[in-house]
Amino acid sequence: MQTAAERLTSQMDDALAAVRLQSPDAVEELEACADRLERAARDMSVALRELAEERGNRAEQ
Repeated sequence: MQTAAERLTSQMDDALAAVRLQSPDAVEELEACADRLERAARDMSVALRELAEERGNRAEQ
């Protein structure tokens, strides 16, 4: 899960850097950042759900 969190943080940093760009290429970079950020957020939510399930299973034992 830590890797997913680190990746999400990195993608957020990249997105913020892309927001600051003011060139014609910035539009494509913003779209690419949005796609990568969406994937990273999805990976993080999956990791959190898996952790919750693991902890729930341990609590039931």
